[in-house]
Amino acid sequence: MGDYILETAGLTKEFAGFTAVSGVDLRVRRGAIHALIGPNGAGKTTVFNLLTKFLEPSAGRIVYDGRDITQLRAPEVARLGMVRSFQISAVFPHLSVRENVRIALQRPLGTSFHFWRSERSLDRLNPRVDALLAAVGLAADALSTAAELPYGRKRALEIATTLALEPEMMLLDEPMAGLGHEDIARISALIRAVAKSRTVLMVEHNLSVVADLSDTITVLTRGRVLAEGSYAEVSDNAEVREAYMGTGAPAGHA
Repeated sequence: MGDYILETAGLTKEFAGFTAVSGVDLRVRRGAIHALIGPNGAGKTTVFNLLTKFLEPSAGRIVYDGRDITQLRAPEVARLGMVRSFQISAVFPHLSVRENVRIALQRPLGTSFHFWRSERSLDRLNPRVDALLAAVGLAADALSTAAELPYGRKRALEIATTLALEPEMMLLDEPMAGLGHEDIARISALIRAVAKSRTVLMVEHNLSVVADLSDTITVLTRGRVLAEGSYAEVSDNAEVREAYMGTGAPAGHA
């Protein structure tokens, strides 16, 4: 396979005469952590929606793992191995942590959750469930309901359910939103561990997290790519500093 797992060419989205994304060329290197940042309204979420096919592009191409996916639907893209966390991996609040992950584990088997099946018939999934919960630090919470979990641990559960789908590429949409300092450190460590065996593309407002985790950063403004490179490179870019309201370097919010 090539060096890049995801590439876009001229990716564009128009809404009733308003161009939200304009001619975006994006290349995400296989095995990297790649961050998409920019001021509010820059088009980051729209790009994510286009990549995962929750929106159809007005123009341009999307190539994932060497395959043109521009015309595919969202479930087909997920089955190919590109999964958007915190969206496809919905948490069921009144089921246990273990049950949430077990539901997700059934999806790669091509079946939905069999509510009518006995508990015993699903027990064969428990070793994999327990391994996933251990990987995200939730082993002690396996029997708790999802609703009981603190917010940061709910985020960890969402990552566990996404990992159950065995994605080759994970798209994380603002994984640190609403988290306190301790939870940010925990989820950052989890993302770093996850990225050892897969590619991660994330939209993130916390630029200290972006600086710490990212191999490559793409900066969007007004729906266009403004700059790309390492954190040091984009921080030193005068146009990027101007886009962030004239601050000395991008800091605090994206």
